[in-house]
Amino acid sequence: MSTRRIVALGGGGFSADDPVLDDEILRLSGADDPAVCFVPTASGDAEAYVEHFRAAYPRERARASVLKLFWREIDDLRGHLLAQDVIYVGGGNTANLLAVWRVHGVDQIMREAWDRGVLLCGSSAGAICWFQDGLTDSYGGYRRLGDGLGILEGGFCPHWDGEPGRQQRYREELAAGMLDGYAVDDRCALRFEGTELVEAIGSAPGVSARWIGRDGERSLAVRSLA
Repeated sequence: MSTRRIVALGGGGFSADDPVLDDEILRLSGADDPAVCFVPTASGDAEAYVEHFRAAYPRERARASVLKLFWREIDDLRGHLLAQDVIYVGGGNTANLLAVWRVHGVDQIMREAWDRGVLLCGSSAGAICWFQDGLTDSYGGYRRLGDGLGILEGGFCPHWDGEPGRQQRYREELAAGMLDGYAVDDRCALRFEGTELVEAIGSAPGVSARWIGRDGERSLAVRSLA
């Protein structure tokens, strides 16, 4: 059976001009010439975001493609996604991302891709989506998401060190019933095999990740890539 893998970034990667985490993702793919598909649904397929991805993934780095859903250019979504080594989901509005994926059946394809060993990854909304729950700003302020794909158990909060007010609101939502979960700094990511956390990795000194629940919290060791 293929190893099922997810890398969930709290922030960073190509969208933050931080190639170190992306380099590690490509290494983890295990492919000599990796096929990487960027899925920018959460940004409404923003063209500037797509161009940023293309600039960060020239041909010498990967066989890059983009899957747009607002103006579809790929008819066989399942065939295209299952042919990838890495599926890289961009940030933006998590609730909108999930709604659009469900309309097009991409939610089920993502689970099949994971089962087949395609490395799933993403930053911010592109990380929250893999979990059951999380803290999102999809509705204009920080709120519980509550209906993620649920490939990974618990919740996820990105940008832990990068957005004022997020930490307090996370703890308020946790007390109100949000699932226990992970809180991850920018330039830090969690690597899962199956549904088990293998490690936290960071592209800068001092970045952190933690597990936070109603019964307490604990820091996670972070392997520095810097």
